Amino acid sequence: MIGGSLLLFLGFALLLAIGAPLAVALGLTGSAVILVEGLGIMSVPTNAYNGIAKYPLLALPVFVLAGLIFERAGVAARIVRFASAIVGQRRGAQGVVAILVCMFLGGISGSGPADAAAVAMVMIPGMLKQGYPKEFSATLIAAAGSTAILIPPSIALIVYSVLVPSASVPALFAGGVIPGVLAGLSLILPTLYFSFKNNWGSVPGEAAPAFWASFKEAIWGLLAPVIILGGLRTGLFTPTEAAVVAVFYGFMVGLFVYRSLSLRSIYEVLVEAAEISAVVLLIISLAGVFAHAGATLGAFDAFAKALLGFTSNEALMLLMITIMLLVAGMLLDAVSIFMVFLPVLLPIIKHYQWDPVWFGIIMTMNLAIGQFTPPMAVNLMVTTRIAGITMESTVRWALCMVGAMLLALALVTVFPQLALWLPQTLGY
Repeated sequence: MIGGSLLLFLGFALLLAIGAPLAVALGLTGSAVILVEGLGIMSVPTNAYNGIAKYPLLALPVFVLAGLIFERAGVAARIVRFASAIVGQRRGAQGVVAILVCMFLGGISGSGPADAAAVAMVMIPGMLKQGYPKEFSATLIAAAGSTAILIPPSIALIVYSVLVPSASVPALFAGGVIPGVLAGLSLILPTLYFSFKNNWGSVPGEAAPAFWASFKEAIWGLLAPVIILGGLRTGLFTPTEAAVVAVFYGFMVGLFVYRSLSLRSIYEVLVEAAEISAVVLLIISLAGVFAHAGATLGAFDAFAKALLGFTSNEALMLLMITIMLLVAGMLLDAVSIFMVFLPVLLPIIKHYQWDPVWFGIIMTMNLAIGQFTPPMAVNLMVTTRIAGITMESTVRWALCMVGAMLLALALVTVFPQLALWLPQTLGY
């Protein structure tokens, strides 16, 4: 059993080190251990299927599709104009608009990279005219886009609910609202500081968009999260049904209201959504094989006991986990980290009797920070490509944004009710 556990962890680490895709590393090491330890080779296909045969996962590909539809339908540009009309034209205004729009679109897409891409394409040229450096703009939008995995509907939280059944999707969605808003608002402080310090702001003679005209343009996009979250709250539909409603609504808006979607663009959206969903679901499926091998051998419990052996102090353990997740977030995406780390962390959660909803939120906040922290920041990869700059040039700004969002993370960690008050109030 000890040899099997070593094979599981060392084999997985070795495959990742040589550049194997995460799904391959999970499936290959899990299958090898099952074969070597005689755990029944037929358990491989069974657990691969069981890994994705879960009802909440039906919402995942549909929310991916919904996010892409709203991105291509031109919703982001119209919401940017409306937000600009509200905030006005002054120093720091465009930066605040970028943050608010990212937070709002996060309530539609549930995906950090998709959110960051949609806003970056619209905002970066305008921010450049206002004096904001490309490096700052790309970093700010990447950081604000990371709130999409906290603000419902969140693809990451759906995956977490599958791995931790005691945390329901509605409870996690409700729990992510206040922390997600806090994470976004925390970015306003460095944005205003640097804007006033460097005089980034309005261009003389450039008027803010008219409020009512921009509101009429944006109203269809503004209604999307109201319909999705309102339907969830009233019980009109489940999270999976909400995703389908979002897709149908996005198609109607793009085809008949904004008329920005063509048959060709619809085909491209469907193909891209299928590719993204297939990659995520393949990782989840093969993680089921890895999890079965580790659980059968007792490897995850042994690993958790080893971590608990370092300290009996709850606060110190939470700090160790936070540092581990922050480092992992720099290298892997949120779904992958859930797959790799949750089997080890679940025994620790049970040991300290942490609330699974609260832990899911602070874990996701850690991963949100990782989305814009170099070297493998997925959101930053997207925005720097759009801005035409290198990731190395954004490090200075990224560290400032990380510091700001760590303050929000610290608040939610120290005061769990920030994540738990809304689910408890709503009866989840």
